[in-house]
Amino acid sequence: MTALSASSRTETLFGALLVAVSASAFGAMPIFGRYAYAGGTDVLGLLTLRFGIGGIILGLVAKQRGVVWPRGRALAFIAAMGAFGYFGQSLCYFIALQHAQASLVALLLYLYPAFVTLLAAMWLDERLTRVKCAALVLCLAGSALMVGGGHGEPLGIALGFAAAIVYSLYIVIGARVTRGVDPLATTAVVCLAAAAMFSMLSIARAAAGMPPHWPGTSAAWAAVIGIALLSTVAAMLAFFGGLARLGAARTSMLSTLEPVVTVTLASLLLGETLGWLQWMGGASVLGAVLWLVRSGGGARDEAVSLEANQ
Repeated sequence: MTALSASSRTETLFGALLVAVSASAFGAMPIFGRYAYAGGTDVLGLLTLRFGIGGIILGLVAKQRGVVWPRGRALAFIAAMGAFGYFGQSLCYFIALQHAQASLVALLLYLYPAFVTLLAAMWLDERLTRVKCAALVLCLAGSALMVGGGHGEPLGIALGFAAAIVYSLYIVIGARVTRGVDPLATTAVVCLAAAAMFSMLSIARAAAGMPPHWPGTSAAWAAVIGIALLSTVAAMLAFFGGLARLGAARTSMLSTLEPVVTVTLASLLLGETLGWLQWMGGASVLGAVLWLVRSGGGARDEAVSLEANQ
């Protein structure tokens, strides 16, 4: 084995490790969320702190690395992605966690590659091949099994679907808006814009006599800080590090580890149990996602760097 091939192999393995770390950190986020809620935090307090802490740190990291920031129209569009798209997706996702199993919500969110494929066919003139159509059918069948065998209120299930749909719109639009912009700069702007929206909402709620609930215990504070530092900052930086070494397709495949981590942690730490219908449904969805990734396709490959924003 030549020195060059050995170095390439080392870089590939390191990239795979980074993506696995990123997926695990993202996968732990709903578990942290449950602990934060148990300690008195509400959705608004949790997300205001998450994006406030995470956005500031990511902004400082981007500045320290000398990243070129977007300007003008590009900056306005990316800020709007955070202020509306990422804001809406996060709100739906974290409210869903209060009304359904963390494992079910995580698996429902992972329907987004199927929605991205459909939206790309509708808006970006990407062709729906037989493989893609078969994968979409498998996704729909899997989601039906998950909902039928899962434990969750209708509101939680509906918001889980809504989070996946909003996230899909965010990715398809972002794939065009962020062309030529450094991914780290995009992520920092998106997080800071979401932080601004949640902060303004918190101030408005406080002025109306309904302030957000902040963490009331040390465990809740630890959970919120875990979401901000591990499931936001560290997860995003590790994702981009892996993406640079592996490319879009392999990064997407390894990222399917995320819901597996959520399901495992939810079982071990929260005592959640999955019925056989949920197991079949989850396996069908993840299998379909891998199938879609292997089939390739424009928007999916162009937008993979936006997947770090969860």
